Amino acid sequence: MQTGPRNLITDVTGLVVGNASDAEIKTGVTVLTADDAFTAGIHIMGGAPGTRESDLLAPDKTVQQVNALTLAGGSAFGLDAASGVADALRLQGRGFAVGDQIVPIVPCAILFDLLNGGDKDWPENPYKRLGAQALGAVGETFNLGSVGAGTGAMLASFKGGLGSASVVLPSGHTVGALVAVNALGDATVDGTHFWAAPFEAGAEFGGLGPAHDYPAGLPPTKLASHNANTTIAIVATDAILDQSQCTRLATSAHDGMARALVPSHTPMDGDLVFGVSTSAKPLVNPAEDTMWLGHAGATCLARAIARAVFHATPAAKDPVPAYSYQVT
Repeated sequence: MQTGPRNLITDVTGLVVGNASDAEIKTGVTVLTADDAFTAGIHIMGGAPGTRESDLLAPDKTVQQVNALTLAGGSAFGLDAASGVADALRLQGRGFAVGDQIVPIVPCAILFDLLNGGDKDWPENPYKRLGAQALGAVGETFNLGSVGAGTGAMLASFKGGLGSASVVLPSGHTVGALVAVNALGDATVDGTHFWAAPFEAGAEFGGLGPAHDYPAGLPPTKLASHNANTTIAIVATDAILDQSQCTRLATSAHDGMARALVPSHTPMDGDLVFGVSTSAKPLVNPAEDTMWLGHAGATCLARAIARAVFHATPAAKDPVPAYSYQVT
């Protein structure tokens, strides 16, 4: 498997990512954007999603491209992160032109991190500020683990986090994934080996390989009554795709979530994937190429999920340990 030079979603040329975190609240925001508007679709498989402007991403809607995508903690409060991003983009003159007005298109997805030990008694919603900060921090390189939208994320046994991965296909197309992992289920089989181990590139999340034994019973989960879940992701490619093909890319990528998180797509998770195309490279064989793009998106997402958990770091009052500090 050939990864891109950074093994990040920004190996898809033109894309940049920025993070903003608040250590006291234990939450944050992640923004993906580009100099030019890009095509995006979405597919939702979880039973409890939280989104802004997701309906706009349906293939039959008027606006076909977006200016940024935002992933945020904070549950419904986190949707305000997109307002901070939109305000900053408008000042830059970036957005959908309507007469003499500019309207930035910034879809957003949120996860629930309100029960992670952080101080949530804020005097005003912090997410608009964090959204603007994340946009101001965008670049081709960024940290993984307990940063951005993954700052306060948790799974059943370990902390979640922000993950990313990439792959370069024989066709020359690059596919990358970006994910904030906050699942009801677990990313590890036995507390050590990752469910995503068969897809690992090198030793990007420890190189321990698959588990020797797999549980016959039910896997561990968070208390379902907390509804404190959701894994939100972006899968991107430089292949030229229309909005319906981006939606299919997002749909295929959900397979990677199911390979890396057990259980996934539950009624208490809001699991969703944005599909993105920067439209830089044409498809040579559309039917075959789109099949491999979907497979690559699923594989990248599985790897990115494991990397998110692998790179998480501990903080005071964490309800669960960080994987890297628990497993040696």
